[in-house]
Amino acid sequence: MIANKTDLSSFNEPQVEAVISQTKRVLVLAGAGSGKTKTLLQKLIYLIEEKGVSPANILAITFTKNATNEMIDRLIISADQSGEYEKMLTSKHVKKNEKDYERINFQKKYNWIDGLTIKTFHGFCYTILRNDGVNEFDNKFRIIGNDKKGADEDFSNLSAPETTFEVVHKLLIDQCNDTEYLLDLKRYMLDYLIDKIHVEKADGKFLVKDNKYFTTLDGTKVRSKSEQYIADWFYRHSIKFEYEPLLNVKDFSFHPDFFIPAANMYIEHVSDKSYPMMKKEEQFHKGNLLLVKTYEAMTQDSALFNHTLDSMVKSRLPSTFNEQGSLTYNEEFKGYHENMKDLVFQIIRIIDMIKVENIHPKQVLENALKDQHERVRNFYKLIIPIVENYIEYCTNKSFLDFNDLISRSASLLQNQSDIANKYKSKYQYILVDEFQDVNNLQVELIKLLLTQDTQLFCVGDDWQSIYGFRGSNVSYIIDFEQHFPNSNVIKLNLNYRSTQNIVGASNEVIKHNKFKVDKEITASKKSEHKIVVYSGNSEEDNVQFCVEKVKELLEEGMTNDDILFLYRRSKMYNPYFQRFKEERLYIQNKTIHASKGLEAKVVFILGLTEGGGGFPDVWLEDRIFQVIKKANHDLLLEEERRLFYVAITRAKDKLFLITEKGKESSFLKEIPVNFTVKTSAQNKSVVNKIVLCTKCESQLDNIMKFCPYCGHKVGE
Repeated sequence: MIANKTDLSSFNEPQVEAVISQTKRVLVLAGAGSGKTKTLLQKLIYLIEEKGVSPANILAITFTKNATNEMIDRLIISADQSGEYEKMLTSKHVKKNEKDYERINFQKKYNWIDGLTIKTFHGFCYTILRNDGVNEFDNKFRIIGNDKKGADEDFSNLSAPETTFEVVHKLLIDQCNDTEYLLDLKRYMLDYLIDKIHVEKADGKFLVKDNKYFTTLDGTKVRSKSEQYIADWFYRHSIKFEYEPLLNVKDFSFHPDFFIPAANMYIEHVSDKSYPMMKKEEQFHKGNLLLVKTYEAMTQDSALFNHTLDSMVKSRLPSTFNEQGSLTYNEEFKGYHENMKDLVFQIIRIIDMIKVENIHPKQVLENALKDQHERVRNFYKLIIPIVENYIEYCTNKSFLDFNDLISRSASLLQNQSDIANKYKSKYQYILVDEFQDVNNLQVELIKLLLTQDTQLFCVGDDWQSIYGFRGSNVSYIIDFEQHFPNSNVIKLNLNYRSTQNIVGASNEVIKHNKFKVDKEITASKKSEHKIVVYSGNSEEDNVQFCVEKVKELLEEGMTNDDILFLYRRSKMYNPYFQRFKEERLYIQNKTIHASKGLEAKVVFILGLTEGGGGFPDVWLEDRIFQVIKKANHDLLLEEERRLFYVAITRAKDKLFLITEKGKESSFLKEIPVNFTVKTSAQNKSVVNKIVLCTKCESQLDNIMKFCPYCGHKVGE
């Protein structure tokens, strides 16, 4: 519970310093379990009760609706002397929608709470644009997202009638009304989503019959990119062809590369992989058959190759030939709709990245066209028109997505000085929670709200920055004093949540990161329990160990809510889930990302193995995404380590780290042995036990009861 009004007796010295600080730029670097939310909320109360600040002049920004609700809940609890609200909130018999309703009622009951602006970044920007954004955007806008319900409860009744996926998919289909675009898109899909020609063919998964690795636009499998190009040229011109037909003129059978029935001609493509041509040419001559040849050197110049095919083939087609073919998206991508669905999601990811990094689509295309890889160049040639059409479509329909809410608000404050001054004068105190998770757009927005007289009070922990994949930029908290000059950084170093062994281990792990702010976190709790590292021979061993341990914990008086299983990726938990279901063990389980802000008496961290599918799981994404934001292996590994730190520090009393023999995660080696106790599945001896006669010392068989050499009884 929050200390009442200005009573700071329950706060430690750095917390008090943070609460009463008058410095205009303050960063509270709060280690895990160090009471950062308590400190931030007490700051709110202190400003109102002690400094006489009007609640209307305070803005508190969070990242999630749940965090907003939690902040309001704790303020109400601090004000509600009856205890009714806290009792209602913790009751398992009150439904979520009922709690939401009561929150609104209680909030209105206390004017000082109701007068505060406590919102998510998106919720705050929504209010700005809805109330004052008419000169920037249609203020009757609707929110477009991944579903029609709205990702934030504030927007559930204000969602666009279409999802982002539906709009992008529709625009992609519309673009395919251009036949050239349609076929170029199909060519890209066949090459890189189906045939995966950019992936090493030596992998056994890519071995194919007759070495025909390449798929043509009509679905024919051919042996080379050059043959694929020829076949695609036929398809683009609606010219039917046969690939490698069987031909026997007189002396032997063979397979010419192509036969064009409408022109009654054969084509042989000559490359260094071709079989000798002389004997085949003799057969064409004997049969008086038309043969033309193309050469590999021609393929280096696409214009020349096109001209060659034009002059060789079209002049020999009958005058009645009509090359106007009607091609449709559904027909061309029949059987490939799952692949196209993946491509749409890829485009959506690109749209998000472009907006977060605040880079123009044309600049992205310009950068992409300089890339050394044809795949990357072709991808952006195809998708940038879709990105541009999506932005235009949403503007035309008055749709804003969640990135737009922030960027449009920032643009409004930049371009409309009257609106900017309104908000700058209104919010004299701006408090930002979880500052380690901010991205470029959010920091730009914060800076546009500041004046020299505004107090910016940020709370966060660089050691818990785990959302780089969403665009968050940890440098804003690490280099806070560069981004916000003349600032005061206050460190909260006392962990109230975890025991000294857990805190000590987490400190040692995070020390391996170079890009961080140095802190030495200490624990207020003492315990004799060390961290248990269990190494099974197999996943089955690990599951069995966890089942037995959970049963022990429940017998000791723990509840299901006291035990939390964490994992890097959801699939790691599947074998545990099945077994727990059989055993009727029903224990909290979350990905580590989803566990942020949670705690439990006992935590199990699964999948601590090295290599693919383990933890750390450093994933250098497709080069396609590097065009917009370059990845760095070392920084990705540091984020994985921060993720491990978050997982460790969810545990209050006991921590179990689950790995496999011979595949132990490198993170485990970073924990000094004095914090852990190691246990493992026992192996049988690989050497048979040797039995010796205790009298004559002769070696005996295991089944012998008496020594055959001296007659002595075995074992005496």
